[in-house]
Amino acid sequence: MSEHQHGDNCGCGDEHEEDVFILTDEDGNEHEMVIVYTFETKEKTYAVLLDRNDPEADSIIFRVDEDGEDAVLVNIEDDAEWEHVTAVYEEIVESESQA
Repeated sequence: MSEHQHGDNCGCGDEHEEDVFILTDEDGNEHEMVIVYTFETKEKTYAVLLDRNDPEADSIIFRVDEDGEDAVLVNIEDDAEWEHVTAVYEEIVESESQA
């Protein structure tokens, strides 16, 4: 799980450069997406993205794979993997909302 969530007042001293990913939906509309959370499960890393211009929209989860020195966002196409990942993320959200 991500140990640190960057924010305006997080105090970590790191530059908070926002990586923007352009995703195209099934209707051909482009959305500027940003990673808001990362977590690990079963030795794989996953990223939760939100629409930069519509933060009230549903989040999207991608698997993060390594391609040489680069990280690549990959659609989760396996139903079992998707069910596991969404269950883990829902547990994370639930535990953080109770904190």
